[in-house]
Amino acid sequence: MGLANFSVETAAVADVELRKLLRDPTELVSRAVQPVLWLTVFGQVMEQVRGIHSGPVSYLVFITPGILAQSVLFSAIFYGIAVIWERDLGVVHKQLVSPAYRSALVLGKALSAGFRGLVQAGVIYALALAMQVPVRHDPLAVVAVLGIVVLGSALFSTFSLIIACIVKTRERFMGVGQVLTMPLFFASSAIYPLELMPQWLRGVARFNPLTYLVDALRRLMVPGDAVAAAGWGTDIAVLAVVFGLLMVVAVRLYPSLVR
Repeated sequence: MGLANFSVETAAVADVELRKLLRDPTELVSRAVQPVLWLTVFGQVMEQVRGIHSGPVSYLVFITPGILAQSVLFSAIFYGIAVIWERDLGVVHKQLVSPAYRSALVLGKALSAGFRGLVQAGVIYALALAMQVPVRHDPLAVVAVLGIVVLGSALFSTFSLIIACIVKTRERFMGVGQVLTMPLFFASSAIYPLELMPQWLRGVARFNPLTYLVDALRRLMVPGDAVAAAGWGTDIAVLAVVFGLLMVVAVRLYPSLVR
């Protein structure tokens, strides 16, 4: 009975969040601009630079999964602003006095953030098709990519919720969010291989969850034998463990948002 109630409450929270997003889809449209610029401008320019060794595939193929991971990060990391806004409107107070599980409230919000990630994935696949970037389109690989995108979105949106619970104001959150996104992005393999990093930065990248998100996406999206697909299960396991730990922290901190 408890599991059934938890599932219903999680689905209800996710449904409410999705309805709000569908009523005002301008955020989804604006978020789609960034990956377009990264692939059409940055990717094509950097493809001419021979100093970045992308292995047996072109740089555009190499960077496409990284841009998808970046889009997931940038879309999810500012999710906490909406939570702070809800707190100011009294929505969070009403949720916390309801009999719903706190974990269902947090998980529902995390899953709704996954929908934003799915939209970003659709944009990336459409761009790759328009630019004739050869990524894998077989159904199993695409389904696996979408599942990983949802997991990555849930992870970073939960991290964003934790930040919101700590800083508690939109102004502080914007500053902290800006400080965190760039190091997370550049200390990963999104736009260059780990082998090009200095040793200390490579060590930092090993503890960066975005590195594992990029690696899993790259293993599933890059065609042929250029990237061994066997290791993506390890990447998912790491992401799932990190997400579980963040969920525990977020559930404990969420009530403090209204104090």
